[in-house]
Amino acid sequence: MNKTKQMEQNAKIVNKYLNSKLKGNPKKLYDAAGHLIVNGGKRLRPYMVIRSCQILKGKVSTAMPAASAVEMVHNFSLVHDDIMDNDEMRHGVPTVHKKFGMPIAILAGDVLFSKAFQIITDSKLSPIATTQLVSRLAKACVDICEGQLLDVKMAEERKIPSQAEYITMIGKKTAALFDVSCAMGAICATNKAKDISNLSSFGRNLGIAFQITDDLIGVMGDPKITKKPVGNDLREGKKSLPILMAIKLSKGNDKKIILKAFGNSKVSKKDLNKAVEVIRSLGIEQSVRKQALKYAEMAKKSLKSYSGSAKTELISLLDFVVKRSV
Repeated sequence: MNKTKQMEQNAKIVNKYLNSKLKGNPKKLYDAAGHLIVNGGKRLRPYMVIRSCQILKGKVSTAMPAASAVEMVHNFSLVHDDIMDNDEMRHGVPTVHKKFGMPIAILAGDVLFSKAFQIITDSKLSPIATTQLVSRLAKACVDICEGQLLDVKMAEERKIPSQAEYITMIGKKTAALFDVSCAMGAICATNKAKDISNLSSFGRNLGIAFQITDDLIGVMGDPKITKKPVGNDLREGKKSLPILMAIKLSKGNDKKIILKAFGNSKVSKKDLNKAVEVIRSLGIEQSVRKQALKYAEMAKKSLKSYSGSAKTELISLLDFVVKRSV
């Protein structure tokens, strides 16, 4: 079974469980909470929870509450991100605040956040495992909030951040939830600290590789596939790794072309395409993919002592993440 088929099969199981937990009154509140879940998403993080449990010989049914909790937190963050960025579309449908209004969207995010912890505490895991899951997920939520604000501050400040500052930001904003997904999957199968640490490390490094690759796609991805204009992140002034590298490495007229497009919402299509071509000519794609592969290799090392189909699938997911072009 190929990677896409595996993830689709996993998503169906998770979706069924999620839908059973997102019911209640007032109905409109739960419709809003489930809006993004019903309308798309690969369920990448739940997939990681389940496979991380299975690599340690745990059962899918045991991991399902944790997998669903992680997906609820992910969707909670999407609802609030869309509000902060005033985005109008996600997964090809109106964002929650555009469809249901701002007050209901905020409450829908709060419901998702609260339900995540309710699902864990209602599960039939041991009190020790339940406490660990709640503690880990709470810390990840704090990291996500801190990372989100670091991202906002980077966007507001005139200075160009260092690569280390960028990695710190995505480590909190994005990788924290990948990290906790794998750690929670491990906790559902074992109480061995070394195993939990190994899976946590795998998730964190995969998350960083994922975001680095995502940021590359945001600059030079195919607009027919990404559904966004070429160079979208450059025009929006996002201080992502490929853009930081391009500004640092470019000189003279090349730097002027990039800076003319950077953060310029009114830049012409011609000037934006020219800036993207300059970035391509600097070999930025190769440099960024090399950075993503560095974190992918660190992730692989975390799983070196394990074997079996779940390990194969996690490594396959890692390869898919760093090699994708969409």
